[in-house]
Amino acid sequence: MLTTKKKQNIIKKNQLHKKDTGSPEVQVAILSKRIEELASHLKDHKKDNSSRRGLIKMVADRRKHLKFLEKTDKERYEATAQKMKN
Repeated sequence: MLTTKKKQNIIKKNQLHKKDTGSPEVQVAILSKRIEELASHLKDHKKDNSSRRGLIKMVADRRKHLKFLEKTDKERYEATAQKMKN
């Protein structure tokens, strides 16, 4: 579960300006953290198919955000991809 404190830290690390909460970079970072936590949950609970479906949806949403970012601003996409690797 992504707590409010964790979410705020992720937003602070990835925001473009002080009030930015919805840019593709922030959304990708939040989705990545949620995907990471849900993947660890599914390692323990292999038969939790409803959570697995949610995981697949989150991965697709993240992919859409990254595709949009790549199409509109290549430099921001590269920076976001680099942050995801680390």
